Amino acid sequence: MFHSSNPVLTRQQEFQPRYSSAPHAGQQYADPRYQQQYGDPRHQQQYGDPRLRGGDIYGGAPVQQPPAEGVMTMEDVIAKTALCLGLVAAVAAAAWFLIPDALIYPALIGAGLLSIVAVVAVMMIKKINPVVVFGYALVEGVFVGMLSKIFEYSYPGIVVTAVVSTFMVAGVVLAAYRFFNLGRVASRIRKIVIIATAGLALALVANFLLNIFGVFDLGLRAGVTGPVTPLVIGVSALAVVLATLNLILDFEFIESGIRNRAPASMSWVAAFGLTVTMIWLYTEILRIISYFRR
Repeated sequence: MFHSSNPVLTRQQEFQPRYSSAPHAGQQYADPRYQQQYGDPRHQQQYGDPRLRGGDIYGGAPVQQPPAEGVMTMEDVIAKTALCLGLVAAVAAAAWFLIPDALIYPALIGAGLLSIVAVVAVMMIKKINPVVVFGYALVEGVFVGMLSKIFEYSYPGIVVTAVVSTFMVAGVVLAAYRFFNLGRVASRIRKIVIIATAGLALALVANFLLNIFGVFDLGLRAGVTGPVTPLVIGVSALAVVLATLNLILDFEFIESGIRNRAPASMSWVAAFGLTVTMIWLYTEILRIISYFRR
């Protein structure tokens, strides 16, 4: 079974594959504990006859019943993801027009730090409700709005190009996943993508923090108008490739949750994870386009 490198999704048990731990039929009926269990009136009173519970009387696991709130579906995940991305876009547009130019960089740095804290905090939460997701979308919207405004001032028209390119990449990945069974490909590259994503994320966060405090520049970013080096282009190209591969792993991981009949509320978790990946993809495409516009 496949796993996502998205930390939001990997923390959720509902997205993990489930296997039956029931013993073999011969072992089951040879074990006196099972003989006593099914003959125990207290067990029958509590659980009923296993044959009437949809279970396999020869050792199979009972049929999993859907939760009372309903089960998660791919359509539900896509709808909630669209809602989250729409909120990010709306907040980004509002921040673009309402935040004065003198506060662009303070707002960008503050929102960036809050976004990192929010993702780490969400990783520690077992269940995510819409309030948490919308709170993250508000913070990320400010970050995206300020970053887009900075690049748009230097390269007019770049934001529209980056937005269109991001959704084109996501659409192609989703279509390829559906029609070419990319889940099998994901199983082969999963470990490589996870390690590469974690390493790149740590390097970029370290570069971001070191630049904020003026300690040292690792040379991984060129800024908005700074000189472009082969390292800078290589880092952004690698980030675009990894973000695209993460979309494939995210789709497969979400389908695992759907196969496990995860409750409908878990679609918010899936939407949050996809939103994080989509915003990452957008920011990297925005940067790499700017490199070729210089």
